[in-house]
Amino acid sequence: MTESTHAKPGQAPSRPELAVGSVRRAGRAALPPLVMLFLVLGVVQIFLAGLGVFSLDGERLGDADETALDPHRFVALVMTAVALLIVLAAAAARPGRQIVIMSVVLLLLVSVVQSVLAAAGEDTALFGGLHALFGIGSLGLASRLLAVGRRPT
Repeated sequence: MTESTHAKPGQAPSRPELAVGSVRRAGRAALPPLVMLFLVLGVVQIFLAGLGVFSLDGERLGDADETALDPHRFVALVMTAVALLIVLAAAAARPGRQIVIMSVVLLLLVSVVQSVLAAAGEDTALFGGLHALFGIGSLGLASRLLAVGRRPT
């Protein structure tokens, strides 16, 4: 910023400075609860995956009439939306490169990688297993994001 946009000692900050400060404060305030929500949804996701697999009742995973994993699929969409909100909050808060990169990786992991592995897992069990491992990995990444974000600056 140029010298003219900064408030001089004893003067109130200008409107743009107040707006930027408010956005950063909002991002910083929103980031930890969003990551905690993501983690809670992840635990729910694990439960729903187990519930769905043990509720297949002879249906084949991925068949048109298979609905046992629909709750798991829905929560996956919610987690993707929460991961996007985490990226937006991190971008607004500008907490540092590491947190922004971690939040983008989290979004890509839950939106792209997990979708590809889940789809491939319907035909090849190895990819289904990787889907589960990457799901747990995304919770580890979110936990790390929460821990790094809470360190004093």
